[in-house]
Amino acid sequence: MSQSSPVANKPLQGLTRKLPTSVTPAIRNLSVASLIGQGVLIVSGGVVRVTGSGLGCPTWPKCTADSLTNTPEMGIHGFIEFANRTLTFALAAVGLVLLVMLWRLRKERKDLFWLAFGTLASIPAQAVIGGITVLSGLNPYVVSLHFLVSAALVAISMLLVNRAWGRTGVAAPAVPPSRPLIRRLSVVAAVTSYLAVILGTLVTGSGPHSGDSTSPRMELDGYLVTRIHVVPVYVLVAVSALLVILLWRQPRADMMRTASLLLFLAVLFQGVIGYWQYFTGIPILLVIVHMLGASLMLAVGTNIVDVALRRGRNGAVSS
Repeated sequence: MSQSSPVANKPLQGLTRKLPTSVTPAIRNLSVASLIGQGVLIVSGGVVRVTGSGLGCPTWPKCTADSLTNTPEMGIHGFIEFANRTLTFALAAVGLVLLVMLWRLRKERKDLFWLAFGTLASIPAQAVIGGITVLSGLNPYVVSLHFLVSAALVAISMLLVNRAWGRTGVAAPAVPPSRPLIRRLSVVAAVTSYLAVILGTLVTGSGPHSGDSTSPRMELDGYLVTRIHVVPVYVLVAVSALLVILLWRQPRADMMRTASLLLFLAVLFQGVIGYWQYFTGIPILLVIVHMLGASLMLAVGTNIVDVALRRGRNGAVSS
C-alpha cells in the first residue's frame, strides 16, 4: 500500500495549524451554545408531546415515506415534530465544530476534548432512539429513554461549560477545596436532582399527554408515582436550603455560594410549577414550563457538585 503523498496532506496540515492552541472565546461560547441547545431540545420535546405532534412525522429517518422534511399537508403537527428533529442536527453541528476547534488541545485539555466528543457521540444515539420512539408508536418507555439521553446531554454540557470557562477541572482557580460537609451535601443535591428527573418520566408516562391520541401509556398508578417522584424533591429542597445557609457568609463572588443560590432558586421554581400543574389538571403551558425547569435542575445540580468536587486545589479547607 502506498503512503499518502506529503503534497496531498499539506491542505489538511495547513487547516490544522489554524486551529486554536488555547481555549478561545469561541470555544467558550460554543460550550454555552451546546448547553442552551440541549435545554431547548428538552423543551421542544415537551412541546411535541403536549401538542400531540409525536407522530407528526410518522416515519424515520424521513418525515414521510417520500419526503425528508414535513409537507404542508401534514399541518402544524408535522412542522413541530420536524422542527424538533432539525434541532438535533443543529446541535450535532455545534458539537462537531467544537470538537474540531479542540483538536490541537486534545492532549493538553483532555477534559474538554472528551466531554465535547461525548456530547457529539451521544447526539446520533439520541436521533436513533428518537427514530425508535416514532416507529414504536411512542412507546412510553422508549419516550422516557429518549428524554433521559437528553437529560444526560444537559449534564455533560454543563461540565463542558465549567471546564471551558475555567471554573473547574485542570484550569480551575487555585483555591482551597470545599469542606467535606459541603461536598457531601452537594453530592446529595446532584443525586436527588437526577433522581427527581428520572422518576418524573414515570409521572409523565402515566399522565394524559402522550404525544398522540393513539399512543399507549404506562400502566402505573398516577397518584402513587407522583408521590414517589416528590420524595427526592423534598430531600433536595432541604439540602439546597441547608447549603444556602452554610454558604451565606461566603463572599458574593464565591462560586459555591452562587451555585447554592442557583440550586435553591431552581428547586423552588420547579417545585412551584410542579404543584401548580398538578392541582390545575396539568395544563399544556405549565407542562412546557416544567420541562424548562427540568433542564435547569439538571444544569444547576451538575454545576454544584462539579464546583464542590473539582474546583479546589490542595490546601486549607474553605467554603
